[in-house]
Amino acid sequence: MSSFNVKAYGAASKEAELVEMQIDRREVKPFDIEIDILYCGVCHSDLHTARNDWGGTRYPSVPGHEIVGRITKVGEDVTKFKVGDLAGVGCLVDSCQECASCKQDLEQYCLNGFTGTYNGEDKYLNQQTFGGYSEKVVVDEKFVLSIPENLDLKAVAPLLCAGITTWSPLKHWNVKEGSKVAVVGLGGLGHMAIKLAKGLGAEVTLFSRSPDKIQDALDLGAHKVVISTYDNEMEAVQGTFDLIIDTVPYDHDINPYVSTLNINGTLVLVGYIGKMEDGLATPTMILGRRTVAGSVIGGIKETQEMLDFCGEHNILPEIEMIKMQDINTAYERMLKSDVRYRFVIDMQSLKD
Repeated sequence: MSSFNVKAYGAASKEAELVEMQIDRREVKPFDIEIDILYCGVCHSDLHTARNDWGGTRYPSVPGHEIVGRITKVGEDVTKFKVGDLAGVGCLVDSCQECASCKQDLEQYCLNGFTGTYNGEDKYLNQQTFGGYSEKVVVDEKFVLSIPENLDLKAVAPLLCAGITTWSPLKHWNVKEGSKVAVVGLGGLGHMAIKLAKGLGAEVTLFSRSPDKIQDALDLGAHKVVISTYDNEMEAVQGTFDLIIDTVPYDHDINPYVSTLNINGTLVLVGYIGKMEDGLATPTMILGRRTVAGSVIGGIKETQEMLDFCGEHNILPEIEMIKMQDINTAYERMLKSDVRYRFVIDMQSLKD
């Protein structure tokens, strides 16, 4: 399979800082699209993968799965896109297309394992997949997304991970006008959950441990903030919420939140992958037919619906632009939660 070289930023080992390097991209095949990357969002998953926090990282590792750019080449059998179109690539670049999940447009739950935009198995070049911290990417058109022209392009990138991660549960649990939704944690995911839930017409509450987040949450569109360390405030919202989206990225006790669900309510975990040390107290669940669930990103169809919704309602994340050369500093700041609320890399800095 023929390939070409592009500039990228990646890590050579889990201890190494990200540096400039050369990687291979496949030449465009009949159903492929080549995208000149203009902006790439920075996700916590990027940092975890680069540092092998979850195990299984293949090096060199080039992260980035919130990719926005312009199409520079299309394969001869491509029908959905043309050269010059704006395009996006999220967390997925392939799946089996044949299993029960894929046939329901749920490629993120592919029973044979989806191919991640980075650290997946590149079946064409016999190497790991490389992400969006690079000049260009080549992707099958089935996994390419159309970007609404009216949106501010530099802020679109985080919708492709933080946006869809929170949109998917909102849609699956049928949030609509008048639904009562709570969000746990105000970071990259949490701030998108607030904006999208409000856009769907829900009454939105933020749970936070920190009173200094109150004004931010209200500015983002939350109707109310409950400080979860204040017993009186937690008591006041017992049995209230249809859906709680828990975006906290580390182990924490979810039992206090479960009791704030109404009958048939669901708490969905989207932020933490790992073992919970605090046991789940079942009486609250059993006596209220309450559910604790999990959710990850969304399929391509659902991601396109989310982008179109954001285009119609002009919903975008709050971002801070950085140069590619500043990614290591950005990672350190992310570990301290020192970003409001998502870093986006201006990829022109890599090309320069």
